[in-house]
Parts: sequence; C-alpha cells; structure tokens
Amino acid sequence: MAETNDASVAVTTGNVRAAVVQAAPVLFDTPKSLQKLADLSADAARQGAELVVFPEAFIGGYPKGYDFGVRLGSRSSEGREEFRRLFDSAIQLPEAIQLPGASQLPSPAADFIGSVAKEHALHLVVGVVERDGGTLYCTSLTFGPDGALLGTHRKLMPTAMERVIWGTGDGSTLPVFETRLGRLGSVICWENYMPLLRMAMYAKGIEFYCAITVDDRETWLATARHIALEGRCFVLSACQFLRKSDLPAGAPAEGLSASQDVLIRGGSCLVGPLGQILAGPRYDEECILVADLDRNDLARAKFDFDVAGHYSRPDVFRLEVNEQPLKSVVFRTADE
Repeated sequence: MAETNDASVAVTTGNVRAAVVQAAPVLFDTPKSLQKLADLSADAARQGAELVVFPEAFIGGYPKGYDFGVRLGSRSSEGREEFRRLFDSAIQLPEAIQLPGASQLPSPAADFIGSVAKEHALHLVVGVVERDGGTLYCTSLTFGPDGALLGTHRKLMPTAMERVIWGTGDGSTLPVFETRLGRLGSVICWENYMPLLRMAMYAKGIEFYCAITVDDRETWLATARHIALEGRCFVLSACQFLRKSDLPAGAPAEGLSASQDVLIRGGSCLVGPLGQILAGPRYDEECILVADLDRNDLARAKFDFDVAGHYSRPDVFRLEVNEQPLKSVVFRTADE
C-alpha cells in the first residue's frame, strides 16, 4: 500500500529498541543474501530489537568497483553481461504495492523478507535492488511486524556511476508510515544531501529516519547528526561492510588498490534527536548496533526547533511536492 496515516494506531510510549545491521550481501546470489538477512534479523531480535534496518542495496548487491564497460559513447559486451548478472539478482515486487501500470508479478523475495519480519515481530527496513520491466531501481522496503509490506521508496537520484545501472524514482514513493513505534521512513545514501527531500520527510512528521547507505566516509557521521538535529528525529544509519574477498571470482580489479582489502568499511550509527550519538559509528567489521530510543526525546527536542512547524516561515519559503506517479506511457479508453 502507499502510505499509512491512521491516527487510530496506538503508538508505544517510552523506549523503542532499534538495531542497524552493518554487513555485506552475497553478491549475485540473492537466495544466500536473503538467508543472511534472516540470520542477522534473528540475531537482532535476540537482542530485543523491535526495528531493524539493513543497508542500501543489501538484497541485489552493490558491486563496488564495477564500471559495466561504460565509456562516453560506447558500451562493451562484457559490461552488458555484468549488468545482466545484476539484473538477475534484483527482486520484483508484488502487485499490491506496484505503481500503476507496472508489471503484476509475484515476489518470492519480498514474501520471504515479510516472513522474517513476522517470525520475529519486527519492523524491518531493507535496501534492495528492484526490477520493474527492464529498469532497475535502488529501493527501500518497509515491512510491518505482521509481515505485511507497508510500501517502498525508490531512490530519487542515483549518484554518479549509479545512474548507468539504476533508474530514478518519483514523488509517489516518499512514504512515512504510521506504526505502533511511531512515524517511520527511509532516505537512501546521497538523497540525504537533498535539502528539499529532507524537508518533505520532516513535514510528514518522520520520527525514525532510516538513512541507508554505502557511504563509509568519516563525514557521514556529521551528516547523520545534522539530519537528527535538523529534523529533531532519531536517525538510524545502516551502511554495508564489504571486503574484496566478498566480490565474486572474476570481479574487475581496475581502480582498486592491490593492497586494499576493505572496499566499504561501514560507519553505521544511531543518533538521537538532539544530535547525540547513541551507538557507533563502527568501522572495519560486520556488526549489529543496538540502542534504546526514548520517544520522549522527540518532544524535548522540538521544544526550541521544529523545522516544519514553529521554526518555519511559510510566508517566505514554500515547498511543493509532486506525489503523482509519473509514467512515460499512459493508456486511456474512450470512456476516460
């Protein structure tokens, strides 16, 4: 479904135990990646987590170092084959949450992730590579503790080389979900540097801001803390951890240092709504970070700054968000 804004949802009071997963998938092997997700989710649940966040492109993979044979004005047959492997690793989504006009196909992968969420009664946020028709999208999926797929967010603006392999989302997949934990949404990697996108999420009242990424630079922590302070929300940032040995045999080595072992070093963290670091950042290992998030901190933080409320100036600034799905071809009957 698109977005839940049900004021009748009973929101928990006090603490919410949340976990961010810092790990790598099994590249080009979606069944093994799904099993790893199940194992890590079970581990987080054993630690008492109610909300678990996985990194960008955890299912489908982020093949760092691949150039897909692209040069200005030319493509290679080897690059086309690399894209084919990524395409085959991507997942399709079920009819219930497909955009209008999209292909209506079953989704064993989404069903599997939903079963994991249900088994452990988790709210689960997972970065995936999504396939719709002939196009791939970098997508975030959100599941409820009953296993239902609440909805999706497609990355609006892939970064640099990512634009070769991923399409762009539109405003129809910018949901913030009303859950018993509070208002939950996700923003993917460098989308977090888009101030208007952030403002849209703040205006939707986001409380648990899931910043899933593969950005492992030390500056990412400053980004997470800024968003928490700006939005007066909890920021849960999950980054992949990827070693060169995690790449499949025959992976391209050009552009990678011969001595470089760690390709994505992590840096996952949980940050409170006044910018306080609650867990992390952790680097150079796979891990699960867990923290107790006090919902009362949300009101305490809004006391002196509510960027979409009492600290806004709608007489001077205004943001308009187009949430209509945009399709390249629209079919109409004579009666429409």
